Amino acid sequence: MEPYAEIPPSELKRRIDAGNVPAILDVREPWEHELGAIPGARLIPMDQLQWRTDELDPEGEVVVYCHHGQRSAAVVQWLRRQGIPALNLRGGIDAWAAEVDLALRRY
Repeated sequence: MEPYAEIPPSELKRRIDAGNVPAILDVREPWEHELGAIPGARLIPMDQLQWRTDELDPEGEVVVYCHHGQRSAAVVQWLRRQGIPALNLRGGIDAWAAEVDLALRRY
């Protein structure tokens, strides 16, 4: 498995609309998640993930996001080394809010 892969917001939206919804993992802090999140996303802050990977399906694809995509990129690399098929949401929740959900608060 390659160490890094990403998905643009428009592709994730297309998959969701088609009913092919991957697990969506928000690795931001709780206060950030409260500002706005992708519907159905599971919040596991980055600093808790190593103790909570059992909450993820090791066989199922996971789309990971943070604010702009830097934290989630590091998480994706780590998850893929653990054998979990993870993709980084390119541009994070900020790109999602700008391209897909224009009503979502940007910060």
